[in-house]
Amino acid sequence: MKLFKIIFTTILLVASFASLAEISVIINTANADSFDDQKIKRIYLGKIKAFSNGDRVNVLTLEDSAPETEQFRQNALKKSNSQFKSYWSKLAFTGKGTPPTEVSNSAEMINAIKADSSSIGFIDSSAVTGDVKVIATF
Repeated sequence: MKLFKIIFTTILLVASFASLAEISVIINTANADSFDDQKIKRIYLGKIKAFSNGDRVNVLTLEDSAPETEQFRQNALKKSNSQFKSYWSKLAFTGKGTPPTEVSNSAEMINAIKADSSSIGFIDSSAVTGDVKVIATF
């Protein structure tokens, strides 16, 4: 019984820690645009397609299976993974948009954003480096 309590408590602590992790929305350090939560949401939903300087936004997302993806979509976009995928399927089918490009992990996300000043993405806040600029956390 004592072992059960220890295991149960450990699982609860790990689950609590995971749910408290922050997600950082990141851009290239050369990008001077201003952002708020609403603008980020509009970018990820394809309603804003270019930055103020005219550069087309290159929207990046982690794979659907990444815990950061579900947390970002739920907190920033107010959509579940399935709602997000359905939303983009409709836009793509009607020719009104192209879904965000998937990358496999945080390191790949940072490298892609570092290489392209018109990219925006998100990663776990603990993975942020000085190579990118954080514009919001969720």
